[in-house]
Amino acid sequence: MELLKVIEIRWHGRGGQGAKTASLFFAEIMLATGKYIQAFPEYGPERMGAPMKSYNRLSENPITLHTNVINPDYVVVLDPTLIEVVNLTNGLNKTGKIIINTSFDSEYIAKKINFNKKHVYVIDASKIAIKNIGKNIPNTTMLGALIKVMNILDINEALNNIETKLNIKFRTKTHLISGNLDSIKQAFYEVKN
Repeated sequence: MELLKVIEIRWHGRGGQGAKTASLFFAEIMLATGKYIQAFPEYGPERMGAPMKSYNRLSENPITLHTNVINPDYVVVLDPTLIEVVNLTNGLNKTGKIIINTSFDSEYIAKKINFNKKHVYVIDASKIAIKNIGKNIPNTTMLGALIKVMNILDINEALNNIETKLNIKFRTKTHLISGNLDSIKQAFYEVKN
């Protein structure tokens, strides 16, 4: 799929959940496909558990904009407790999509965040992460959901690329490699609208 404009993504999480890492993985995956990409975090108080954001920009052409993402096309929420703390839809384009880690259905979440249900996607990423990697670190799970919702990348191509990165990151913890790959794949197939 050819990108006709810059696509912007805003990730919401808490320190330690891996939003920054997920945005970097996404950038590396897309860079490998020949796209231009940016990935950068924004921290508030730098402490474990504090709300934080990370961003991506994606384009077919060089990206000259170097500011925070104000009007994202996609919002990815790693921690459902942020619904009560942060205006997650702030600046989200009317046709933008939001993907939330939650056990609730999209209709309930759409009402809770006051956003059009047809643009709200849900996945119980925490449950998947705990099952596959033994910890509630839902970043790669949410990456799988984002890949599905964006529909611009083949899942197998993404998994091969991520596996290379995970082999470097977890070279001494090989069980985390397969667990993260399983989480990505499961989220890709289970994310719902």
